[in-house]
Amino acid sequence: MHIASIGIDLGKTNFHLVALGERSKVAVRKKFSRKQLLDYTANLQASLIALEACSGAYSIGTALRNQGHEVRLIPAHFLKP
Repeated sequence: MHIASIGIDLGKTNFHLVALGERSKVAVRKKFSRKQLLDYTANLQASLIALEACSGAYSIGTALRNQGHEVRLIPAHFLKP
C-alpha cells in the first residue's frame, strides 16, 4: 500500500490519523496515543504529513521530521471540523 499523504488531528491524549493513498482514497483511518503514533509513523515510508498549527503541533512535528517525514503545519481557519 502506497501512502501519498497523511493528516493528523491532534488532541490532548488521542491523535486521529487519516492516510490517503493513490487517487486520494482513504487508505488508513486509526486512533493513537502519542507513543503509538510515533511508533506507527516510524515504520512508514517518508511522506507528507499535515498537522493543525497549535501549541502541541511543534513538538510532534519535530519528532516526525526526525523520522524523515515532510511536515506541514496548517492554520486552523483552513481546516474543517
